[in-house]
Amino acid sequence: MPSTPTEPAGPGAEPFDLSRRLIGGPPPWANLPDERRRPIALGTVLAALEAAGQLGPSPEGAPAQPGDSPGPWRRLLPPGAPTDDASAAAVLVALFEEDGEARVVLTRRSVELRTHRGQVSFPGGRMDEGEDASGAALREAREEIGLDPLAVRVVGWLHPLFTLNASSLVLPVVGALGGRPSFVANPDEVARVFDVALADLVGEGAFREETWDPYEAYSTTGPQARRIWFFDVAGERVWGATARILHELALLTLGIPIGD
Repeated sequence: MPSTPTEPAGPGAEPFDLSRRLIGGPPPWANLPDERRRPIALGTVLAALEAAGQLGPSPEGAPAQPGDSPGPWRRLLPPGAPTDDASAAAVLVALFEEDGEARVVLTRRSVELRTHRGQVSFPGGRMDEGEDASGAALREAREEIGLDPLAVRVVGWLHPLFTLNASSLVLPVVGALGGRPSFVANPDEVARVFDVALADLVGEGAFREETWDPYEAYSTTGPQARRIWFFDVAGERVWGATARILHELALLTLGIPIGD
C-alpha cells in the first residue's frame, strides 16, 4: 500500500510537523440513509452530471487564446492559481455498471516511474500539443491499460485541480463504458488495474480527512491549512489529486453541494 505522505510538497516547504496534522470530522455523507448510498447506478451519476451542468467533453467557453485547449477549464480555477508554469494533464474517470452498481476504474502506478511512483491514480498523463483533454485522456488510457477509445463514451467532466506541488493542472474527463472492459496493463507504467464501486467509496470506514498546516500550494497569502482526503478501498490507499477527484464525484453523485 502506498505510504501516507508526512510532509507538504512544494519548493521551499518546511519539514512537516506530524503534531500539526489534524484528523477531520465525519465524511460529508455520514448522515445520509443507507438507501442513498447503495446502490449507486451509473444512471444516477449521469443525471448528477447533467444537473450540475457538467455534461460534455469540457467546460463550455472559448479558450483563453488560440490553441489553448485547457483555456475553458481555467475559468473554474480559484483566484491566484498559477496557469502559465503548470503543464496540463488529462485523466479518464472511466465508469461502468455491474450488478446495478456504478464502478470506477483506477490504477496503481509502477514503482519504476519518475513521479508519483506506487500511487493510485486514474489513467492519464500530459497533453500533447494540439490535443484536447478528452483526446489525451483516451490516448493515455489506451497506452496504460489497453482500453479501446471506441469503447468509451465521453459524458462529462469534473473540476480541474492541481497536483500537491502545483506542477500539473489536472483535467478530469468522465467516460462511460458499456460494461466491464478487459484491461492489458502496460508494465512500464502500471502495476495494477482495478475497479471500485462508488458505493464502496462512501461506505463505512472508507474515507478519512486530515488537515495539514502549514501548506503552501498555490496560495497567494502564504502558508495555509489544507484539507487532504484519503480513501481506503480494494486494498489500496488513495490520496492526493485522485482522492480529490473521487471526493467531488461522490459529492456530485449524492447531491451534496461541494464545499459543505
